[in-house]
Amino acid sequence: MEQISFRRNEVIFRQGDPADCMYAVRSGAVGVVLDYGGPDETKLTELRAGQYLGEMGLLDSAPRSAAAVSLSDDTVLERIAESDFQAFFDENPELLLSMLQQMSSRLRRITRDYAGACRTVADVVEAEKAGQDFSAALRHRIAKTLAGYESAAPADGADE
Repeated sequence: MEQISFRRNEVIFRQGDPADCMYAVRSGAVGVVLDYGGPDETKLTELRAGQYLGEMGLLDSAPRSAAAVSLSDDTVLERIAESDFQAFFDENPELLLSMLQQMSSRLRRITRDYAGACRTVADVVEAEKAGQDFSAALRHRIAKTLAGYESAAPADGADE
């Protein structure tokens, strides 16, 4: 296992890359981003010290489902290679529980957001069928849902 330092906006891995390792965030911040650099770029979450990224690919041998980008100049990650994965958790079983709790929390958030988005779309479809305009409450729900998935890149180098 090695520690790697990243500067702000440096790509750690890209969506679609093979998953040959995971990372433990030691300091700084990492953005997990869909379609990084594209017109539909969406920041899914921000990770800080004590959190993990890239573990899904090691568990299911699938390519990276999103990109990871350093959000600060002081980001330090511990790289845990696939060959060290089992040993890492054998030596630190409490960290396995922590990683699973983090994954569960992310899944709960995504499930909640997905259900809310489905409800919102259903309400929009019903409003259109009835020939109604979008209500202020519906517009507020749409804005609230979208606010959780803002762009990953800070504007003009502004701090987040």
